[in-house]
Amino acid sequence: MPLLVMKFGGTSVGDLARIRNAALKVQREVERGYDVIVIVSAMSGKTNELVGWVEQTSPLFDAREYDAVVSSGENVTAGLMALTLQELDIPARSWQGWQVPILTTSAHSAARLVDIPREAIDRKFAEGMKVAVVAGFQGVSPEGRITTLGRGGSDTTAVAFAAAFGAERCDIYTDVDGIYTTDPRISSRARKLDRIAFEEMLELASLGAKVLQTRSVELAMRYKVRLRVLSSFEDTDETSGTVVCDEDEIMESKVVSGVAYSRDEAKMTLVTIEDRPGIAAAIFGPLSEAGVNVDMIVQNISERDYDNHPGAVTDMTFSCPVNQVARARAAMEDARAAGIISYDDLAVDTEVAKVSVVGIGMRSHAGVAATMFRALAAENINIKVIATSEIKISVLIDRKYMELAVQALHDAFELEKAA
Repeated sequence: MPLLVMKFGGTSVGDLARIRNAALKVQREVERGYDVIVIVSAMSGKTNELVGWVEQTSPLFDAREYDAVVSSGENVTAGLMALTLQELDIPARSWQGWQVPILTTSAHSAARLVDIPREAIDRKFAEGMKVAVVAGFQGVSPEGRITTLGRGGSDTTAVAFAAAFGAERCDIYTDVDGIYTTDPRISSRARKLDRIAFEEMLELASLGAKVLQTRSVELAMRYKVRLRVLSSFEDTDETSGTVVCDEDEIMESKVVSGVAYSRDEAKMTLVTIEDRPGIAAAIFGPLSEAGVNVDMIVQNISERDYDNHPGAVTDMTFSCPVNQVARARAAMEDARAAGIISYDDLAVDTEVAKVSVVGIGMRSHAGVAATMFRALAAENINIKVIATSEIKISVLIDRKYMELAVQALHDAFELEKAA
């Protein structure tokens, strides 16, 4: 039988009524002749509640027990979904991660998938089961302990199952009806995309678009798993939602496909550091060890005042999430105290945002940067840092101008119009 993977996020299974609504969507696919693997998240708000209980019980908690507690939310949803499907006369059963088994590394709360053996589920399909309801977000370590994949891990679980079982498609049901050219809450002119390339979706996800988890898109791109993002709360058909697919499946695309933003960014600048081989490693090694997610990096070459500072120097600027500023500052101060680096000052700006334009068409079209910078200049928005890749241009700007910048760029590239 052809096989589909259907994933339902927390808002899609937030209560019993929503679980039944999701089950009816599964029933429709079964009636069309599919065997279905359903991946479920915990009911909306449940994971946060479980994390809170762990932190109240043990501030310095054992990560293995954290996973045992936090993974239980998905177990509840999986059981309730299987029961609901059985009430609809659909042969279904639930599977926890260890029952499949979903094999992972031992990195508790941030485990990586290693393998998903097919035998147990294939055997049940052969015996007449029509739907396997699998608890997302979790797996089992080589030591036999429950593990979790990190926030958003159910998306990764769904894509991994689609790859392992050769699914025709992986449908991600969420609270939005697809991928938009930008956040519709910021621009009323945002347009839903029918298709978007894996690379574009990966950039948008990593730059702040929260519809899909970054790791799930990476996995889908690697194994060529066709994704479809669609709403749990609307009637859908084969043309609904947005398909995330290989670039070759998109006949014609706009130069820029979307505008993404990240509100909670910080800019940090190490002032007057030595300009010598190895200085970047001396800075970013300690930041990496401290778990700081550095994004944009700019190095400005200058010369010291020869009277006071003989020799070449540079300033090093980088961005990171605003909630990691204290960790980054401590790492730099420790590195200076240890004699690894020296600097005159560490300047921090926590009132910045990152705005990015993304599109595979940028590979073959000139002038994207010029259009972007003109649009921002027309709104009197100053650019603090610029970073580029083959299909992306990102800028750091004052946070108070973020929404204005998103709207201006969306209009400048005429994203409200189809290709």
